[in-house]
Amino acid sequence: MKPQTSILLFLFSCFSIAQIKGKVTDSNGNALPYASVTIEKTYIGTSTNENGEYELNIKKSGNYTLVFKILGYKTKTITQEINSFPVVINATLPDEQYSIEEVVVKSGENPANGIIRSAIANRKKNTEKTDKFEADFYSRGIFRVKDIPKKFMGIEIGDLDGNVDSTGAGIIYQSETVSKIKFEKPNNLKEEIIASKVAGNDNGFSFNTALNTNYDLYQNTVGFNIPMISPIASNAFTYYKYKIEDSFTDSYNNYVYKIKVTPKRDKEPVFEGYIYIVDDTFAIYAIDLDIKGYRSQQEFLESFKVVQNFSFNPDTKMWVKSLQSFDFKAGVFMMKFNGKFTHVFSNYNFVSNFDKKTFGSEVVTFAEKSNKKEISYWLENRPVPLTEEETTNYVKKDSVYKVRNSQVYMDSVDAVSNKFKAIKLITGYSFKNSFKNKRFNYQGLFNLSSFNFNTVQGYHIGSGFSYSSYNEEKQKRTIINSDFQYGFSDKRIRPTASFYHKFNNTNDAYFRMSGGNKVNQFNSSEPISGIENSVSSLFFKNNFMKLYEKEFIEIGTGREVVNGLFLNANIAYENRKPVFNTTDFAIIKTDDVYSSNHPLNPNSDLLPAFDEHHVTKFSLSSRIVFGQKYITRPDGKMNMNEGKYPTLGFTYTKAFLATSKAYEYDFLEARLNYYKTLANKGDLELNLKAGMFFGAENISFVDYKHFNGNQTHVRIDGQYNSSFNLLPYYSQSTNNQYFELHANYNDNGYFMNKIPLINKLGWNLVGGFHQLATPNNRPYQEITVGLDRIGFGKLKIFRVDYVRSFQGSNFGQGFMFGLRF
Repeated sequence: MKPQTSILLFLFSCFSIAQIKGKVTDSNGNALPYASVTIEKTYIGTSTNENGEYELNIKKSGNYTLVFKILGYKTKTITQEINSFPVVINATLPDEQYSIEEVVVKSGENPANGIIRSAIANRKKNTEKTDKFEADFYSRGIFRVKDIPKKFMGIEIGDLDGNVDSTGAGIIYQSETVSKIKFEKPNNLKEEIIASKVAGNDNGFSFNTALNTNYDLYQNTVGFNIPMISPIASNAFTYYKYKIEDSFTDSYNNYVYKIKVTPKRDKEPVFEGYIYIVDDTFAIYAIDLDIKGYRSQQEFLESFKVVQNFSFNPDTKMWVKSLQSFDFKAGVFMMKFNGKFTHVFSNYNFVSNFDKKTFGSEVVTFAEKSNKKEISYWLENRPVPLTEEETTNYVKKDSVYKVRNSQVYMDSVDAVSNKFKAIKLITGYSFKNSFKNKRFNYQGLFNLSSFNFNTVQGYHIGSGFSYSSYNEEKQKRTIINSDFQYGFSDKRIRPTASFYHKFNNTNDAYFRMSGGNKVNQFNSSEPISGIENSVSSLFFKNNFMKLYEKEFIEIGTGREVVNGLFLNANIAYENRKPVFNTTDFAIIKTDDVYSSNHPLNPNSDLLPAFDEHHVTKFSLSSRIVFGQKYITRPDGKMNMNEGKYPTLGFTYTKAFLATSKAYEYDFLEARLNYYKTLANKGDLELNLKAGMFFGAENISFVDYKHFNGNQTHVRIDGQYNSSFNLLPYYSQSTNNQYFELHANYNDNGYFMNKIPLINKLGWNLVGGFHQLATPNNRPYQEITVGLDRIGFGKLKIFRVDYVRSFQGSNFGQGFMFGLRF
């Protein structure tokens, strides 16, 4: 973008073409940001920006009465005959004159409690008045950062594509949307985005939608990471104390109470601030509430302010949400973040019923060319005028985007980063063509991610090459990889290669192919990671990772067939070979002896775990997400699994063309996953599996069904709902039938927050039940109880579980130590 064009756009944006505009100030001339401005007896309105400026797109001349309203100030109405446009109408709002002496105090009772009880009793009646509607919706968001370093933990951050200055400060996200919404309480939504604008991306589609704006305090809980208790929930008196601070009469002679809301216990999922209740109807007039990050179990979030203003129509006697804003502040490792999102609801149309087909799986759609609206469209339809900062940022980001996405700029940057130095033979090297979205990468000789230890390979390192390309317009991606792994003890190089192509972002269709030579864990789910095994072996002389070698070629494909139904097919040829320990090295306990590499015979390393053989396997798997909601964007489909229904999965495997018929079999597995939020009482997660082999009496141990055990007493993968805690890795493996159950509960502080002193720690109570049943073994069971979110300050990253296991008359016990991220 040329500098002259940028200047013209900036100047053009400073002159609004809105028909009614003005500024709202207090008695001292100070701007009043986010005041609501509505036309009397209508649902047409807007909000002032941070400078107190507003715009209303009114095109017909006539007599208009404007209502100006903001918390803490008297509502003001201005009536004016308008014959020509544009017209400027400014408003000065005096401080609200409160009169708490009018509140009738019953003997011995806090008067605020009576008002809140009435508000709770009238919740259903008040919310049902506005439970079905159509409306215009406008959303604007801005996200700022401060003190962002050039590097973090050795990783280059840079200037975030020109979004931050030399001090590490700047706006990294700014966008806005205009849309039409249809809504039916509690959460049925249909939204069409008419216009979408993202600073610094002329092809961008904003993520600002009405999806996450339904903060409805008429409900018992409000979703915010965890369910937060509404100040007028049915059980609100368990969590809050109330005090009438003021009362006043609005311009429609509605008497309003300003009630201070204070938590009874600091660590509970509660709000604090003010709720305004209308006398007689006990409807919500407005809210001004804060959420502390630790109360919502988001320690990096310092504060989150929710403000809602409701407009009153004297003809319909209805209060409707006209303005909502979120302000937040966050910080981590000295880096600071803050932002604001503003939502304006207008032109309400209340309906008695919607057509049955109104609300389906598709929740949000984008109109054609919604991201290509001219600046004149935004000046005419943007209900909240931009501030100078926002206007300047749009111009700056769009200019930077044009420059940094030009071929000349990209080639010049690539020319610097693509320079080759001899040291990169060791550290790794990348060659990029950023303009064409292509990259070639060499991993280097010292790749920490693949540097580990096991008893078969000893210390082993890996390297490799990769190529990737991405077509942004068609949303296609191609990745080609080749890897080489060398074991210093067995002195073997094992190469692998893979090809992956994703066709689109609509149904996520893909094709992949891979092949080579590698060592695999018998359990393909890899229940013990390389770093866990390395520590366990080198420091404790344990050998839990049992390996075999395979030469293979594999082809797979998959896609979403219809909404919520995913199919994947895979065919593979494998030649399997047993491998043995080749080293007895350890850092500690050097006199001890490692167990063998045989999963079922740990005391002898002379017998192989199986005979060398080959087999071909075909697998067809499906996943069914019932009631899956999704967003249709021009650049793809975004699925949203709300967890309302269980997710089902099925897998069929056929093994054939083997060395011997004995290795051939059929296998069928069914899975069920379910996640349920129990209001404010925590979360429940279920994982059930059942499977059966057919004709598998003499198959290789490689093809048995293996279960995710754990003998390290450490968990860093977070897989509490698909793994056992004390189960030896291969003790229950089967070639018959099985049933597996995992159930986990997290109280999200529901119980822990009620224990004096303990509640100050912010810990969660967790518990679980795990069961495994196979024909040749007694049922294995585990019961767990533990504490989650253990830590200090903002780092609540530890978890400890006490585990008790049962199998017949045998029982075991132990502790599991985990990390959470």
